[in-house]
Amino acid sequence: MPDESATPPAAIAFIISAYIVFSFLDASSKYLVLAGVSALFVTWARFAMHIVVVALFLRCWRDPARFLPRNLAAHVLRGMFLFGSTMCNILALRTLQLAETTSIYFFGPMVITALAGPLLGEWAGWRRWLAILAGFVGVIVITRPGVGVFGMGHLLALGSMLSNCFYVIMTRRMSARESAESLILFAALAPVFLMLPMFALPLSLPQDAWHWVIVLLPGVFGGIGHYLLIRAYRLATTTALAPYPYSQMVWMIGFGWLIFNQLPDRWTLIGAAIIVASGFYILHRERRLRVRNRAALDAETLELAKKL
Repeated sequence: MPDESATPPAAIAFIISAYIVFSFLDASSKYLVLAGVSALFVTWARFAMHIVVVALFLRCWRDPARFLPRNLAAHVLRGMFLFGSTMCNILALRTLQLAETTSIYFFGPMVITALAGPLLGEWAGWRRWLAILAGFVGVIVITRPGVGVFGMGHLLALGSMLSNCFYVIMTRRMSARESAESLILFAALAPVFLMLPMFALPLSLPQDAWHWVIVLLPGVFGGIGHYLLIRAYRLATTTALAPYPYSQMVWMIGFGWLIFNQLPDRWTLIGAAIIVASGFYILHRERRLRVRNRAALDAETLELAKKL
């Protein structure tokens, strides 16, 4: 079991690399939809290539039984939540900057904390609820409804974030009974097969070899990114690595400037700072509760040992 007292440098390198790769995924998706390629096709290609990459990395031919699902319906529903999150994000990138969609996406852990009560029985205390409300204020600062800023792109980004929250919650519920390999594979396999009827529609496909090459990249980046996450979490705990996903904001701002000549305005940066600060408080609070519970358990064990 990974040691919570120290975070191996390799784990930090893996998780930072994962979010650099995820930033490439969003940047390539934005490039494609701005070039006129159908968002439906970009999404389908992203999951199709994800399957290829995962199959190669996990060598699925060696032990296919690892990938067998126990609850196929749950896998399909979870895959559709991931599809909804990806599709809404790609559509949002048509009009929003990379930094804007990422800032709204960072509100996800707070929404998960709120939803974990009714859906998982993991209720948040009043301090964490205040952090959730503060994070919501950060989203309001970014979207600024009522002043002519809030648009369809913001609504799609919020839909992407919410769909991903349900995807994460289903992952938590299913991880106790389903193999990690089946969770990784079916998250992409379900959307690929369920989206096949879309090819009967008049889709805008890539028009030249360069765009066909880029179409392959989101799936490759997604597969590699998830592989790097797995490597990171094998070396360190979720709590120890929790702050590092916020580094994605740096990469998104950089790619937005280098590729699209876009820089976030001050309201986006202020809102992002509020959301990140709220997220860090929730992480800090959960760490303190975990330490307190462990101390109580150790004391109880000590008292029991004295009686034996």
